[in-house]
Amino acid sequence: MTTRDAACSCGQLRLTAEGDPIRISMCHCLACQRRTGSAFGIQARFPSNQVRIEGRYSDYVRTSDEGEERTFHFCPDCGATVFYVLSTVPDVVAVPIGVFAEPTFPPPTISVYESRRHPWLAMTAAMEHHD
Repeated sequence: MTTRDAACSCGQLRLTAEGDPIRISMCHCLACQRRTGSAFGIQARFPSNQVRIEGRYSDYVRTSDEGEERTFHFCPDCGATVFYVLSTVPDVVAVPIGVFAEPTFPPPTISVYESRRHPWLAMTAAMEHHD
């Protein structure tokens, strides 16, 4: 079974995920752009029983465009978001793939909010696409 280790920028908040992700998605919504400081966010979802978290974290709750609460958990020292949960799937933990610092991490298979995608960003045809 694959084990992946993630951490915030300062290393105080750590996460270990066992097994393969159940979903890897790329989101172009404006909230993800603001959260990441990038043109998109990419996250992997894991069953919560396959995720172990160590360290202190603070929470930020926001409501998505669909009215769904998302609770982001970030390091209170460096501010990096290490994981979040969606109110509609409480048994799943979403992890921004950048916190794994693993260049060989599998690519996303789903792209959402493409209506807000930066036009210079090329997408592969193999992905599942959603406006």
